[in-house]
Amino acid sequence: MKTSMDGWGSGLLGVLIFSGSLPATRIAVGGFSPLFLTSARAVIAALLAAALLILWRQKRPARQDLVSLAIVALGVVIGFPLLTALALQTITAAHSVVFVGLLPLMTAIFAVMRGGERPKPLFWLFSGLGSVIVAGFALATGGAASSLGDLMMIAAIVLCGLGYAEGAKLSRRLGGWQVISWALLLSLPVMLALALLTLPGSWQTITMPAWLGLAYVSVFSMLVGFVFWYRGLALGGIAAVGQLQLLQPFFGLALAAVLLHEPVSFGMVASTAAIVLCVAGAKRFAR
Repeated sequence: MKTSMDGWGSGLLGVLIFSGSLPATRIAVGGFSPLFLTSARAVIAALLAAALLILWRQKRPARQDLVSLAIVALGVVIGFPLLTALALQTITAAHSVVFVGLLPLMTAIFAVMRGGERPKPLFWLFSGLGSVIVAGFALATGGAASSLGDLMMIAAIVLCGLGYAEGAKLSRRLGGWQVISWALLLSLPVMLALALLTLPGSWQTITMPAWLGLAYVSVFSMLVGFVFWYRGLALGGIAAVGQLQLLQPFFGLALAAVLLHEPVSFGMVASTAAIVLCVAGAKRFAR
């Protein structure tokens, strides 16, 4: 019982940390380009991860694990950070949080695909309904100016769901925090080169909020959050603790309203609530 409760506590802390990612990214893109922000956060997190791996003398992953680690890196180190940074140049953090409501569903879908499970027909009903709600919200509120941002958010959620599912599967052999650490190191050469190529032209114009946003997504979103999240999945069970992702849109909306003073409309709240219900239904019939 204590182990299960520890898992839920760690998982909840991980979700809370991830909930600040989009607002922090929104702040950071005010001073950094999306390419530099994506690469810099990965480089900083990779250096911290390398220190942890050396300190705890972790063994290198087996060669057969490299493909899975590459998928994790593509999803959560490169794909999601880059696409959300690009999207948040044209949409608000509050708007983007609605799409995060689909993240648990994407994770479940890729878990089904990778694990060979056969969900009940109602799973696909809830899955399709949730997608329709997201598409309807984007069309009703986005307009032409943010349609590209909406598409980027959808692509980001798909890649992140893939990275979560692949990482959860791999963590059974390597351990939770080790998975994200090795994925960060695997992507380090490319991300370091990209960071050097996209250095800001002037450091003097970058504001303190932008620096704080970069620090948050580098240390907490890219590394610390995964330490707690994967620990929670390991102790409390992937299916059970994974339900905590349903709370992330609500935390994200609250942070966007409090930190960024962005308007949170009734439509955003209602859409998020409807998506959460759809995801909960899909989870219910996933097996």
